[in-house]
Amino acid sequence: MPFGLTMLVFISILILFGVGQNILDRMRLSDKSAILFMLAIFIGGILPDIPIGNRFSINIGGAIVPFILVVYLYVKAGTKKEKVRSILASVLAGIAVFLVGRLMPSEPENIVVDPNYIYGIVSGLVGYLIARSRRASFIAGVMGIILADIGQGVENVIMNIPSPVRLGGGGALDAIVISGLLAVILSEFIGEFRERLQGGTEKKRLRFNHGEFAEELQPNLDSEERNEEADDEDEE
Repeated sequence: MPFGLTMLVFISILILFGVGQNILDRMRLSDKSAILFMLAIFIGGILPDIPIGNRFSINIGGAIVPFILVVYLYVKAGTKKEKVRSILASVLAGIAVFLVGRLMPSEPENIVVDPNYIYGIVSGLVGYLIARSRRASFIAGVMGIILADIGQGVENVIMNIPSPVRLGGGGALDAIVISGLLAVILSEFIGEFRERLQGGTEKKRLRFNHGEFAEELQPNLDSEERNEEADDEDEE
């Protein structure tokens, strides 16, 4: 079984046991919806690619379903700032992956690591560094791979290169899973570390007054608003 599909099964099992619930909450995903998306990616990933003309094809699990998930998370983004960052990070991640592909050796035997693993790591890192929040980082990590594939297709058309482009097909699914997962993990753990350095999210909602932390004017935020506030604070 491909690495990406194996990871999806592993992550689904963890979610069933309640692992990562805090991350899903901050991304505005329930455990059921997360598992449904991963199931759709898994099933779509083993289905044949859908041809689009003579040079392009698209995979349901490797491109269509991840794109639908990205749109869903984009709509759920808490602020305009987060949405803008997710778009900017997606474009920069796509450019980074595209350029890394140009620098990689053209002969497969000269590459020690699967290039798709490298693409996934690059997209996930750039996605987090620019986007910062969990939702925006995931969006950028996934879209970086998709946009890089689209960029390769555009280059093939302009340069009249007959090589076909499989959006989300082949090893691209591995890259998408790695990039999205890495971006979220970095955002979660580094975000939590930064929160601890600043006294935690509870103290960040307090104002420092005469040597003490005093309650702000909005002490009764519901859990969803608190999650959104904490996630937005991670961007700063």
